[in-house]
Amino acid sequence: MAAINRVLRYDGIEDKLDSPPQPTDLTDAFKLPSEQHHGWKFLAFGPDGKLYVPIGAPCNICEPSPNHAQIRRYNPDGSGMEVVARGVRNSVGFDFHPQTRELWFTDNGRDWQDENGPEEELNRVSQPGENFGFPYCHAMGIPDQDLKKANPCEGTTKPVVTLGPHTAALGMRFYTGQMFPAEYRDRIFVARRGSWNRTQKAGYDVVSVKVSPDGKEAKIEPFVTGFLDEGANAFWGRPVDVMQMPDGALLVSDEENGAIYRVSYSR
Repeated sequence: MAAINRVLRYDGIEDKLDSPPQPTDLTDAFKLPSEQHHGWKFLAFGPDGKLYVPIGAPCNICEPSPNHAQIRRYNPDGSGMEVVARGVRNSVGFDFHPQTRELWFTDNGRDWQDENGPEEELNRVSQPGENFGFPYCHAMGIPDQDLKKANPCEGTTKPVVTLGPHTAALGMRFYTGQMFPAEYRDRIFVARRGSWNRTQKAGYDVVSVKVSPDGKEAKIEPFVTGFLDEGANAFWGRPVDVMQMPDGALLVSDEENGAIYRVSYSR
C-alpha cells in the first residue's frame, strides 16, 4: 500500500482480512519525497518481480529534484532501487506489454501553456533510464515556453502516441482476456478523467489504443463514451482507472459518481 511518502507491506493479508496484521514499513528503504502535489502513487509488480513506483513532479512546471519526475523499481523488500524512466511529469497508470514485457505508461502534460497542448502521452520504456522530456520538452517535441534550454528535445524519447490536450489520461491496462472480440487482444484501454481548465472540455471516456509491440504504430478508438455532452460542454462522469477481470470483462471506476462499471461482451 502506498502513501505519499511511504510504502507499507501487509504480509499474508488475503488470509487475514478479518484481522489485518501490523504492516512492514518500507519508508526508509524507499526514501520517497513528501510533497503532496502529484504525490498519489500507483503500484504494480512487473514481470521481473520488482515493484514499480512513480514519483510525480511537485508542480505544474518546474525543474524537479533528482528524486522527482520519474518511475522507479525496487526489490520487494525495498532494496535495489533503480530509476527506469526520467522526465515523467505525472504518471498514475502503467502496465507491461504481454509479449515484450516492456513498461508502458500514461503521463499528464503540463497546464497553462496552450489550450490545445501539450497533449497527454502514452509512453514505452525500451531500456531503463530513458528520458521522456519533462520539464523542457513535451509530447511530440514541443519546447516548454517557461523553462528554456538549447535543444530541449535532444536525447529524449517521444511518446508512442498522444492522448489529447488536457484529457488527464490516467489508468491503463493491456487487454489479455478472451471475452472481447479477438481484435482487442493486446490493445490498451486508457481511462481519460477529463480536462479541468480547458474552455471546451475533453476526455471523460475510455479509449482503446491498438499498438504494435515496438510502438511504431498506434491507433486510438473510442470504447466507453457518453460521460461528456459536447453540445452543452458538460460532463456527468469521470473515468479514472480500468481493470480486467478473470472472466475478461473490464471494470471502469468513475470518481464523479463513486461508481464502478462492468463492461462485458456476449456473442
